[in-house]
Amino acid sequence: MIEFPPVTTLMAPFFTLAVALEWWAVRSDRAIGRYDTRDAISSMAMGLGNVGVNALTASIALAMMMAVWPYRLVDIPVTIWSFALLFILYDFVYYWKHRCAHRIRWFWMEHVTHHSSTHYNLSTALRQPWFGPLTGLILLGWPLVLLGFHPTFIFFAAGLNLIYQFWIHTEAIHRMPDWFEAIFNTPSHHRVHHATNPVYLDANYAGVFIIWDRSFGTFVAEQQDEPPRYGIVKPVHSYNPLVLAFHELASLLNDCRRDGWRPVIWFRRIINAPGWSADGHHERSEDLKAAWQAETRRTSP
Repeated sequence: MIEFPPVTTLMAPFFTLAVALEWWAVRSDRAIGRYDTRDAISSMAMGLGNVGVNALTASIALAMMMAVWPYRLVDIPVTIWSFALLFILYDFVYYWKHRCAHRIRWFWMEHVTHHSSTHYNLSTALRQPWFGPLTGLILLGWPLVLLGFHPTFIFFAAGLNLIYQFWIHTEAIHRMPDWFEAIFNTPSHHRVHHATNPVYLDANYAGVFIIWDRSFGTFVAEQQDEPPRYGIVKPVHSYNPLVLAFHELASLLNDCRRDGWRPVIWFRRIINAPGWSADGHHERSEDLKAAWQAETRRTSP
């Protein structure tokens, strides 16, 4: 099997340089955006920690994906055409992985780290979680293995997918040409994804191709009269990387502790959306949207 380069690690110097240039451009009023020194340093520390965790758990991730390799339908060779197909198929899988990461609390426990900044700039792209493959979300890639794509080939495509997503974490780019906005994920689309405005919650899950959101009803366009407010519904109020990485795990455990010895309720907390409550007083994204819509109708002339 061909050995693929660790593309995200190799791109680290470029990421750092790009953050520095955007930071300078924003501070010198040459570009639109906001930077906070502590926030940006925290994001970059999270990115560095993510690289370390992924290096330590790489063998676990590979073993989890190789578990179904003996049952593959065919052996798909590594060619330009198979890579193009894999890149598209992986992005489709990524859409559903990303959607699950927002709609299932067990996976949100990891992904929330990436959304915890109240700023939106290139450093935010580096704010990555420290769980590696341990939540099991990686297993949604099994269908690609069963089709015949080798796990290392899939990891290579995944790395390139992640590299693409770096540049869309910016306020410096307003919009791309209409044809590009219609097909690809862009800064405008991804600003919506990172926003906490009720109208924007849980939208635009795409990695590279926004066509998945347009196809499955999760696309929301950025509105000029509704500037995105970034972060998470319940802010962390910390720049400590350990807090940013594990605060939602601590919150989940604390909720289960308050439930008492009720394993069924624990399980329901884990599989339901963030904001689900055993007493029925939910604060899920759909509940926040419904409350916002009701208030909008009430106050409309």
